[in-house]
Amino acid sequence: MAVTNKSKASYTFSIIGVSLVLFLLGTMGWIVINGSSLAQVVKEGMAVQIDFHDNVRDESVAQLKTIVDKQPFTKKSRIITKEEALKMQSELEGEDVSSFLGFNPLFSSIELNLHQEYVNKDSIEKIKQFIEQSNVVNRVSYPKTIVHQMNDNLRKVSIILALISIVLIIVVIVLIDNTVRLAMFSNRFLIKTMQMVGATRWFISKPFDQRALINGLISGVLAVMGLLLVKSAAEASVPELKALNNPTLLVLLMFSMIIGGILISLVSTHRSVIKYLKVTVDDLY
Repeated sequence: MAVTNKSKASYTFSIIGVSLVLFLLGTMGWIVINGSSLAQVVKEGMAVQIDFHDNVRDESVAQLKTIVDKQPFTKKSRIITKEEALKMQSELEGEDVSSFLGFNPLFSSIELNLHQEYVNKDSIEKIKQFIEQSNVVNRVSYPKTIVHQMNDNLRKVSIILALISIVLIIVVIVLIDNTVRLAMFSNRFLIKTMQMVGATRWFISKPFDQRALINGLISGVLAVMGLLLVKSAAEASVPELKALNNPTLLVLLMFSMIIGGILISLVSTHRSVIKYLKVTVDDLY
């Protein structure tokens, strides 16, 4: 199939248009991934404080830590001794807390970080009850208000992002479909001519479908390159974003962008070919 200069220009504009739309969708996907990673970091950064009685031996504290570390809800834990607690409190107050009391009023404790799926009111209350069964534990505390507000806000943000993503995906499909169909408009007479000389539907659509596969692949690759440039620039400006990296989800997103570009380009092109095969010559004008 000969490709005219007009067709080449149409294909070029089609590739650019599809790339830009896929890039927009990919950027939104990257924002969603970072938001999910940020939510995990925030949740797993929230600590449950396990305070011991004043006369508890270090061996008992270490034993309870060993038990807690074996539980499925534990992300990590660390022991804070009386001396460490005093130093931290003194730094916070700006003066030695024990200097005017004459003794260290603080207790040994364990700072417990949970896996994100356990950071909710019901799960933490069950964990609290489990730990408080130990007679060496004085109390178990956590920021209840923060946990409740955090989960409530994250739920609202997740719903909003999900709705935006669904709308954006629909818009992307429509825009890519229209872009490809406009590119195929310049080939309508060629398609009809091939049909009039006796070419079969498969023979006519095959080269256009092959071209659509190539164009979709190029568009997807260009969109991925654009996304990687934005990601690099954003991380250079805000280094903290590197901590939110999720390589698996990022690779899956980029793979989806390329496959999405190929599939939508192919389907839209094939539909356009079939459409022009069905219309009369007069309707082409």
